[in-house]
Amino acid sequence: MLLFIALANTHYFLRAPSVFGGYPQGGSAVDSAVVWLLTTFVDGRAFPMFGLLFGYGVAQIVRRQHERGAWGVRRLLWRRSAVLIVVGLADALLFFVGDILAAYGVLLLVGVWLIFWRDRWLFVVAVAFLALNALPSADLSTISRAGPDPAMLSPDLVAQVSDRLPAALVIAALGPIGFLCPFVLGLWAGRRRILERPGQHRRLLTVVAAGGIGAAVLGAQPIALLLTGVTGAPDQQTLEWQAALHSTAGTLGGLGYAALLALLAVRLGTRRGRLTEAIAATGQRSMTCYLVQSVTWAVVFTPYLLDLSGTLSVTGTALLAAATWAGTVWLADRMRRSGQRGPFETLVRRVSYGRSYAGGNGLTEAKQHAADGDLQAAVHDRPGDQRPATVDEPGEQQVPGAGDGVPEQAEGDAGEEHRPVGGDELRQQRDREHPGLRVAQVGGEPGRVGPPAPGGTRRRGRPAQ
Repeated sequence: MLLFIALANTHYFLRAPSVFGGYPQGGSAVDSAVVWLLTTFVDGRAFPMFGLLFGYGVAQIVRRQHERGAWGVRRLLWRRSAVLIVVGLADALLFFVGDILAAYGVLLLVGVWLIFWRDRWLFVVAVAFLALNALPSADLSTISRAGPDPAMLSPDLVAQVSDRLPAALVIAALGPIGFLCPFVLGLWAGRRRILERPGQHRRLLTVVAAGGIGAAVLGAQPIALLLTGVTGAPDQQTLEWQAALHSTAGTLGGLGYAALLALLAVRLGTRRGRLTEAIAATGQRSMTCYLVQSVTWAVVFTPYLLDLSGTLSVTGTALLAAATWAGTVWLADRMRRSGQRGPFETLVRRVSYGRSYAGGNGLTEAKQHAADGDLQAAVHDRPGDQRPATVDEPGEQQVPGAGDGVPEQAEGDAGEEHRPVGGDELRQQRDREHPGLRVAQVGGEPGRVGPPAPGGTRRRGRPAQ
């Protein structure tokens, strides 16, 4: 779903005499159709989905790393948040000021205090922040008549750094407010392995997918029809409420998208074509692929480089976004075939786990990657339960850097016993639940997995303590 991120970001670079909601006005009929599609299905819908997956990934870490104890898990997550903040701010200053990695790093920095809360308090937080984001405001981007922020199109590198630093800090500080609702819902869902066992949660996923996406489509129409020129602009107060409806419905739509992808995994079963494997590889390297997008936007739109912000149309930026995403899919698939992880995924894990990451205690890098558990990888968790094959890995996503580890039962979950599991017992439990999946070190070479899991690169295990 990094495609949706690319589509959501590129049109905000466009310069025109008249801009409304981030879209140049007075375009062709094709441009109007593209605006309707993006406003209905993409804008304000992709980021909540990644927020949910981010929380889901954090729940996976908590459950995989429970032997570290509460403070050990918190320290691990804080190290991950530090990487996201540093890399995100660097990306914002050098390439794309709208980078959200730093915002997710701040979200994780604060969200660590929520990871052991009871379910009911997670729902209280989710409802409270959903209501907060539903309040009308004249500052919502969907009704802004301003063109690109000057920090997006700085004339030179020196001005770029000075202009972007305040903007990047504001985004990092305020961004978590919009992501907190789906984040805590992701924590709850991760405790129950809902996306990993869609066969067991088919009814819930169906309701969430149909209800969430339906609400997102209907809630987008007042703004979508306005931006395409089908309807006229109402008074300011009504306009602000329409924008708030668009935003709130988008949060529900993001949850619906995540549920839909899990249901598609059930439908696909074990059928895995080359395209599916390539998209799965993109999800497993989504932090790297996301940053490739940022570099592309910098080259194409920066005034002292190609400077196409006043040349491309809405349709042109949509095609650019699709082509960039396709390029990252190709790149990720090449890395998969050569057995390479994304460089930024490796960075996050090295900082998170320190010396225990593929370090001098006998733990191979392949086994460390196995311990990081990729939701994207589409393996059978239990007979009849297929993991999502096209969900970007929550920790490197989609909003990169947070998710790893296959969750075990968390406190408050019904139906499974929650207790510490030792290394040998964990391996025995894994072998019982995944009879077709074995992690081995073959011929002195790390990281052979046999037989290969559907999706090509899934590995399982547990990081060394």
